Amino acid sequence: MNGTTTGSLDRIEQQIDIDASAERVWELVSTAGWWINDDRIVEHRIEEQGSRVVVHDEKHGAFTLAIESLDAPRYAAFRWFNATPTAAEPDAERDPRVSTIVEFWIEERADGGVVLRVAESGFEGLDRSSEERRRMFDENTEGWAIELGFARDHIANELAAGR
Repeated sequence: MNGTTTGSLDRIEQQIDIDASAERVWELVSTAGWWINDDRIVEHRIEEQGSRVVVHDEKHGAFTLAIESLDAPRYAAFRWFNATPTAAEPDAERDPRVSTIVEFWIEERADGGVVLRVAESGFEGLDRSSEERRRMFDENTEGWAIELGFARDHIANELAAGR
């Protein structure tokens, strides 16, 4: 697994190799909020609210997301809100100040399996103090490394179990 930042505190990029088909990895990464976990990937209750979805996690609470783009089995993008949206529909002015964009790319490897890449961007535009933005950036940088590992292990365990 490797990860980088762009030199600023706006974009996190990381990737991991997964020994599975693009379609199998897509089943996971196209699910809104799959990355909201503690020590393993769990199923969440997902509630639709207009163009947004609310992901309910037993430990961490509710998280609002918007599905920005789904291009099976190669690309998925979500807007991840860090403040409750004021409406169920997009707000082009406010949304970028209260959310980041999370993007996933699934690329087939020549030797089989895939590379799963994630990028989360938009930290610098958040309506938060510089200290809060830095804390969020640092926590999510560490969190993406963990979640990509969970994704790899989750898929490997399901494949081993014949699912």
